[in-house]
Amino acid sequence: MAEWIGINRKARVTYGFDDIALVPGDVTINPEEVDTSFRIPRKDADPIVLSIPVLASAMDGVTDVRFCIEMGKLGGLGVINLEGVQTRYENPSEALDQIVKADPDQVTSLIQKIYTQPIKEELIAQRVRELKAGGVIAAVSSIPQKAERFSAIAQEAGADVFVVQSTVSTVNHISSKYKSLDLKAFCERLSIPVIIGNAVTYKVTLELMECGVAGVLIGVGPGAACTSRGVLGLGVPQVTATVDCAAARDYYFKQTGRYVPIITDGGMSKGGDVCKALACGSDAVMVGSAFARAEEAPGKGFHWGMATPHANLPRGTRIRVGLSGTLRQILYGPATQDDGSQNLVGAITTCMGNVGAHDIRGFQETEIIIAPAIKTEGKLFQTVQGVGMARR
Repeated sequence: MAEWIGINRKARVTYGFDDIALVPGDVTINPEEVDTSFRIPRKDADPIVLSIPVLASAMDGVTDVRFCIEMGKLGGLGVINLEGVQTRYENPSEALDQIVKADPDQVTSLIQKIYTQPIKEELIAQRVRELKAGGVIAAVSSIPQKAERFSAIAQEAGADVFVVQSTVSTVNHISSKYKSLDLKAFCERLSIPVIIGNAVTYKVTLELMECGVAGVLIGVGPGAACTSRGVLGLGVPQVTATVDCAAARDYYFKQTGRYVPIITDGGMSKGGDVCKALACGSDAVMVGSAFARAEEAPGKGFHWGMATPHANLPRGTRIRVGLSGTLRQILYGPATQDDGSQNLVGAITTCMGNVGAHDIRGFQETEIIIAPAIKTEGKLFQTVQGVGMARR
């Protein structure tokens, strides 16, 4: 699988969404009759069941209480960032307005300044209670260094899912400056499911699952507003990362009988990308930029990376994605855009029907081909005119 890149050094060839295509099945199914449900396992209770395999990223331009309530009512799950403006400001709309209106040359320093405001622990509990009052599953996230304290507050307030998220997550983190999170003990202490990310390799995914997590986020640096790949040079294209980590999930399931879902996180702005992620082995997807375009999103058509506020080494930027329509329209249509950015669920069900998959597990068995010409073959007029598949 590896090729020589120089004397005594080989490198694997890896693939992203634009490099592959899905092959239609021998049997097709009515899209209205496929099962798109996604399950998050719980310790001593039935799993949390979502009717669609779609999560909204814990990013301040994407999710707030209002957005997550709407997302939950539509069958998905939104995650609130406990280290964002939602927990630093009683009224976060003022801070969000400053970010949205900032000059491009000054926005990063402004974001860094806005995020220096201390986190108010009482707002952690308040946001969770607001989600519960909205009648939806309450999911929140933090970095590993804050997970012990914030998870205790969130769980007591009624949170249903806790996400531990960093640029790269491993079981074996070494630091002499602070105490590393003991993930196994952390999962044992919490009574609610723990999803951790992000990972891109077989070994790390397997080790994370052995700690008792309820899900693993897959992806380093593919997000539209993330600059980690440029700043750090890190990352594995999402197709290869998903396939590798799905293999770890399947091995772990065979060894233990415990199925731990993987969630492809980032790099998917169109329905075709989402379909490819699921077909490559993912159980669900976590999406940011596509939902930042929703009318309900707090960023008002702007989106910025989770690591943008870093004081010394920002690994994200603010981008303008514009407004596309309501969240319902982005998820379920009717689509008024011709580029696949709306009716994501319709894309999933239609693709599942065309490959003959009754459910997501069946979708993961889809035949995949390497097809770098799939987006350009026969699309000269779209390319020249900048419409349809050529739209950016």
